[in-house]
Amino acid sequence: MVSTQNGIPWWYFQNTGDQFEGFQLDESIPEASLRGRSNPAAWLASIVYFSTEISEPGVIRHIEGNRISLGEPDGSRFERSRQIAQALIAAGLRAPITTRIRPEIWVKILGNVAFNPISALTRATLVQMVRDPDVSKLVRNIMLEVEAVARKIGVELPVSIEQRIAGAEKIGEHKTSMLQDLEAGTPDGAGKYCRGRRRTGERLDLPMPHCNAVYACTKLLSECSRGL
Repeated sequence: MVSTQNGIPWWYFQNTGDQFEGFQLDESIPEASLRGRSNPAAWLASIVYFSTEISEPGVIRHIEGNRISLGEPDGSRFERSRQIAQALIAAGLRAPITTRIRPEIWVKILGNVAFNPISALTRATLVQMVRDPDVSKLVRNIMLEVEAVARKIGVELPVSIEQRIAGAEKIGEHKTSMLQDLEAGTPDGAGKYCRGRRRTGERLDLPMPHCNAVYACTKLLSECSRGL
């Protein structure tokens, strides 16, 4: 089975052999129900790097990106990884295999936690957020908090925060998935990225004031949008 969800997958702290063995981040996510009912060894991790938007119901417009990183959760190189990568490459995609899939997951999280909720609050695209001096400062502060969480569990990010922000700027006038959901009238996911990392910070005794503030705002935005 290939896991492609955003955020920290349910198997992340299974069979780690360290102090975080069995650590549970957020029991509210749907994937948490798989814990105890699915063998972590049966899963292959992947990270999708596509920029897309819903142009109309049932129609997805591809904007940029064609990479799907693959990796074994234990950092090994299994034959199954190569076979899946070959199938994806034959379909015209880039499918690199990495032995450091766990740090790469956190690189994706950096962008999700910072850009998604801020875009929902401001209606701004990636490049607009990056080029606004005040908003880009907030983005950096949120990313610093997320980076602290990663380091607390022993993960060193393979890219700097500045590199992560520069990568988002290159994508250009793209609306995040959270903003697209909000504009489409389905705001239920607003704040979910901040919520999960906020709870993680609490469990690790790490202060996350910027993440908490944005989470509070996006949570209220979601409730107001649904008429609660």
